[in-house]
Amino acid sequence: MWRPGLPELLIILVLILLLFGPGRITKIAGELGSGIRAFREGLTKKDEDESAKKDDTTPSP
Repeated sequence: MWRPGLPELLIILVLILLLFGPGRITKIAGELGSGIRAFREGLTKKDEDESAKKDDTTPSP
């Protein structure tokens, strides 16, 4: 399987910079970061909800 080296990665980065421009790249990166943050918060909330359900369903002695 082909793995890109440093020269290929630099060419790809330059092409992306030319296509989108620096302003748009920062906007895309910010949106990607906020999306990842929301995904992690959703996972954490789901884990907390599941643990709360387990605590509620266990009978008390």
